Amino acid sequence: MQILERGRRVIRTEAKAVADLADRLDQSFEMAVQLILNCEGRVVTTGIGKAGAIAQKLAATFSSTGSPALYLHPAEGVHGDLGVVTGEDVVIALSYSGESDEILRLLPTIRRIGPTLIAITGVRESSLAKAAQVILDVSVAEEACPLGLAPTASTAAMLAMGDALAMATMEARGFTQGDFARSHPAGALGRRLTLRVSDVMRTGEQLAIVSSSDCLLDALSAITKAGAGAACVVDERGKMIGILTDGDFRRAALHNRDALEHSVMDYITRNPIVIEGDPLAAEALAILEESPRKVGEIPVLDQEGRPVGVVMLKDLVRAGIV
Repeated sequence: MQILERGRRVIRTEAKAVADLADRLDQSFEMAVQLILNCEGRVVTTGIGKAGAIAQKLAATFSSTGSPALYLHPAEGVHGDLGVVTGEDVVIALSYSGESDEILRLLPTIRRIGPTLIAITGVRESSLAKAAQVILDVSVAEEACPLGLAPTASTAAMLAMGDALAMATMEARGFTQGDFARSHPAGALGRRLTLRVSDVMRTGEQLAIVSSSDCLLDALSAITKAGAGAACVVDERGKMIGILTDGDFRRAALHNRDALEHSVMDYITRNPIVIEGDPLAAEALAILEESPRKVGEIPVLDQEGRPVGVVMLKDLVRAGIV
């Protein structure tokens, strides 16, 4: 079989295995979600081999979405690590055959400790399934492996079932974006979820502000001193009434060589795009990207409409928001 055709067949086989799960979800899935929601301890996932790798991922997903979880290696479990399991926990054991020796050796002790056991397996009559209070069926019609040996479609189904369980639990728990941000403070994702406009905006001497009574030369001087690309024009009360950009200066100079002596009011852009309050920096980026004017910076206004800072695209890039 040609390489591309084999690749396509693998993807189609795994996609079908995952899609078939949706029609098989039943009250057992709902029961599993409720058990996790009502769990007073932790979610403990376990599995060996490929299923173990998925169990580790599932524990990480649960932990980051509001359900404290940990992964228990079954071989280490029978050598003392079962001590982390309590009667208030929910144990999710993953084994496609349901007969993995390492998993089965855990069952007598798990039964004595007393946590709720959820089995994610492809064989409903397996030893693991018979020991569990809830069975989540991940059986597949065929593996995507041309030899029918390497776990492929079955692991894809197992992973999808685990994610479905975690996401349904997260939604039922009412887990919010803010909750998610608290457990993801680092990396690009953390910055997008936590960094606010006030963290990245330029203020003080880096903010160019001129009065409506000033001339273009005054505005140019303020922009140069601030190292900015525009100046905020304010009225006598300090409220912003417009903006002067580098482009405005160039157009004014091309139109009239004496423009620098003219009032800023002759050249300002009224009703510019602004940010009010202190939203996420990612929201400021979206405003910049969606602006039909293709601006490179946006003034930030307080509740009174006075400019208190400016957010620049290059600063958002430097902060890792983009």
